[in-house]
Amino acid sequence: MHEFGIAEAILTAVEDRADGRRVRRARVYAGAMLRVTEPAVNHAFAVVAEGSLAEGAQVELVIVPVQLICRACGQTAASAAPLATCPECGGVDIETEGGDDLVLESIQIAKTGH
Repeated sequence: MHEFGIAEAILTAVEDRADGRRVRRARVYAGAMLRVTEPAVNHAFAVVAEGSLAEGAQVELVIVPVQLICRACGQTAASAAPLATCPECGGVDIETEGGDDLVLESIQIAKTGH
């Protein structure tokens, strides 16, 4: 499951940004080419975050589309499905651009003293 590697990368970024504070939530942009889902990432994150300041935190995953370029007709389109066909001609000779980023957009720090 490649989600564990992604979860570890998210945890590292979360811990760097949290600066020693407990974390409740992280919002992450993940490219469509990574082929991950929010439930799978949250499961993996729960495992890798155990015992850390992010233990119990939830990951909100925002899928960033991949840019598809059809070699047959030249059509370009954004798609959340990395293995899509051309929406114009139905062609399968597709070139892709982007969609492989993993970016920690924000974290929510847990309130202290409660």
